[in-house]
Amino acid sequence: MWEQIAANRRKSVFLVFLTAVLLLALGWALGEYFLGKGMGPAGMVIAAIVWLVMTLVSYFQGDSIMLSMAGAKQIEKTDLPILHNVVEEMTLAAGLPKIPAVYVIDDPSPNAFATGRTPEKAAVAVTSGLLRRLNRDELQGVIAHEIAHVRNLDIRLMLFAGVLVGAIVILAEVGLRGMWFGGGRSRSRRSGGGDSGGGLLAVVAIVLMILAPILARLIYLAISRKREYLADASAATFTRYPEGLASALEKISRAPQKLGGANSATAPMYIINPLQRAGKKAEAMAANSTSTHPPIDERVRILRSMSGQGFAAYDESYRHLHGGKGVLPGSALKEKGAAAEPASRADRSPTNSASQREIARQVDDFFYRSAGYRRIECDCGAVLKLPKDFRGSEAVCPRCGKVHAA
Repeated sequence: MWEQIAANRRKSVFLVFLTAVLLLALGWALGEYFLGKGMGPAGMVIAAIVWLVMTLVSYFQGDSIMLSMAGAKQIEKTDLPILHNVVEEMTLAAGLPKIPAVYVIDDPSPNAFATGRTPEKAAVAVTSGLLRRLNRDELQGVIAHEIAHVRNLDIRLMLFAGVLVGAIVILAEVGLRGMWFGGGRSRSRRSGGGDSGGGLLAVVAIVLMILAPILARLIYLAISRKREYLADASAATFTRYPEGLASALEKISRAPQKLGGANSATAPMYIINPLQRAGKKAEAMAANSTSTHPPIDERVRILRSMSGQGFAAYDESYRHLHGGKGVLPGSALKEKGAAAEPASRADRSPTNSASQREIARQVDDFFYRSAGYRRIECDCGAVLKLPKDFRGSEAVCPRCGKVHAA
């Protein structure tokens, strides 16, 4: 596990270096083209400032921005006790120093993500659709997967990756729009124009502005998909029940809705790509070598082929399905408990269907309270939910007909 964390740190440095080179090259070309001959260094300084500002904003506010974009609302333990208990259990299983803040997104599409710059500042967000579809074992598998991303520092890596890509896209877009509105032609006239060097510089600048966002995106996607495999293996170890995550992944992947608050920059943070609908097209896209996530059916097969719940069992299952070397770092395979036996179905709670209904009820109650609804509990067991703009003085129970003062 710690070998993977160190690898993520090395990748972060390498990613920053590659993107810095790309940014400075783009800044130099834009400076020469728009500011005048010999002004490339000034363009590089401007590019560096844009990058620095965006990086600082990402580091200190990136998690808040993502949660805000997703429409996530922070909850307390009294709001959704089952969800909070699961997060606490998986935090303890992972050995994290602090329980992440818990958020809920009011969206019917089932999905989840983790964010934050450190394990002490982490947050886990799930959609209402996820809570309504999954039972407790499946929910535990999803939360364990996200907690693993926190422990492995994937959350920091993806925050930096996203803002670096964004900086390059912004500079390229500004440059292309400037050319479109004649900024380059004006500069060419001021410097005499017509020289072959100026024409070559224009070609180089245009090529960089077109290719830089593509190259940046490829760097973004080049982050190893092993982080997803390791998070799945970690989830199986934390929960001692690989089937829980496997079943959850199947349910999430079959959902027809796309997540409303997701975009191409935030999509890699989710447990399953939220921009893809269920079906053959989604499966084909998921199997693409440039995807940030391994194919869902492959992840499910690995989990269900495990002979145990630990890292060694996961790696053995991966080797069996792929017919080659494993996917996990050696240090993870040496961790204590890696070869322990899984919990059998008989060891699992027999009240999963009941817990699923309870989770769904807690979700409904939370959002009703958030919208200002008032609750009236009838003697027959029914619960009346009155909107805050309800004008009547009485409310009739639809089950038993009893009249309640509103």
